[in-house]
Amino acid sequence: MNNEIVFPYPYVIETLDQYYGLKSHSSKKSVSKDRSKKRVLSRKGSKKKFSILIATFWSFPHVGGLSNYIATLSKGLKSQGHKVDIISPNQFSTSKVKQFREIVTPNLKHFFTKRYGSYNDRILNHKRLIYVYEKMLETVELEKYDILHAQDLFTANILGRFNEGYGKPLFYTPHGMFTSNRLKFNIIKKGSVEEAYFTELESKAIEYANHIIVLSDSFREPLIKLGAKNRNITTVITGIDYPVNQRQEKETSSKKLVITCVARLGPRKGHNHLFEALARLKKYTANVEVLIVGDGQMREALEKQKKALGLSMVKFLGSRDDVSVILSKTDIFVLPTINDSLPISIIEAMHSGTAVISTNCGGIPELIKHNKTGIIVEPGSSEELAHALKFLIINREARYKMSKNAKIHAENHLTIDNMIRKIKHVYTDFWEMN
Repeated sequence: MNNEIVFPYPYVIETLDQYYGLKSHSSKKSVSKDRSKKRVLSRKGSKKKFSILIATFWSFPHVGGLSNYIATLSKGLKSQGHKVDIISPNQFSTSKVKQFREIVTPNLKHFFTKRYGSYNDRILNHKRLIYVYEKMLETVELEKYDILHAQDLFTANILGRFNEGYGKPLFYTPHGMFTSNRLKFNIIKKGSVEEAYFTELESKAIEYANHIIVLSDSFREPLIKLGAKNRNITTVITGIDYPVNQRQEKETSSKKLVITCVARLGPRKGHNHLFEALARLKKYTANVEVLIVGDGQMREALEKQKKALGLSMVKFLGSRDDVSVILSKTDIFVLPTINDSLPISIIEAMHSGTAVISTNCGGIPELIKHNKTGIIVEPGSSEELAHALKFLIINREARYKMSKNAKIHAENHLTIDNMIRKIKHVYTDFWEMN
């Protein structure tokens, strides 16, 4: 295997060369949006049934918002008669992955070491994953698809390179700002070769994409800083199909008020701040039950924190497949996240008719209208969170009003039909304009 096979992205090589102070042997080329192949277009675009490939760099199906989004998008498009395929790494046989990994790893190490004197483990591993994905994509007949829709910067780069020979409409939906989020949580360091590498891939994903569909307006500014044009970005808030559950009304004061948090037990979801807030409110929580739905790496630490703070009202339920039933019995939903895009759990809570408290992160303020459909607090502030919890615990009328407003908003704006209609409109507009 030669270096061109390992590194078919000259713009990545040039970025690394610049970082290490080498004179690059390649030059970055802009991606032309004037595709050489002509498509046979149906001018009745709104009636056309598309063949769509949705691509993700992560496993599918999986637990989490990205997997839920892809499942919802696929289901909604299929319900309208479109053909939808999903490609993800776990569709590749483990034996073939191992074979390709054994081939590509020494070649990558040799390439980096010969060119730069050493190699970065994270970039090496990432390039290996890209190579394996490319080998998988070589088995896919891309020509048969009308639409390519990448769900992350990596598949946008991979599809973008393959698509240079096909000229298919390529859409890109980022589910988070990859580099800035990793800088924020010290996963990568400012000024590192990793920052340079991932920033270049983010910029190129934007360049390759014909149009970007974002989950909330909070993506616009960071994408524009990376080179996107505002006119090439469309916001489509995620919608869901939510089961109809009759809410269980609290008829007597003896029944406990239920506070629920549905989230992976990870450091970014802010459960520790919720527990700190609850510790401030023991005077008000004698008749309160707090349900923690989800599992993850922080469970042991959170159980220890619960015990240390004396939070006997907190119950860990683990991962559940009856979230809608739990929400139907919930009075206050809390998501104390410190980093998020557009949490599905909030949308589910709003559909259930539950008053919501969450944080000023990502697109959450686009879901929750402060003091109307819920309460927004600053991320990481257990004091603000305690104040919001106290307000809704002791103010039944405010709680009822916010829950009613949240349900009305969700039913009007956060449905799968609304989401699919808008995305189909973006697809169709591109076809009709080109």
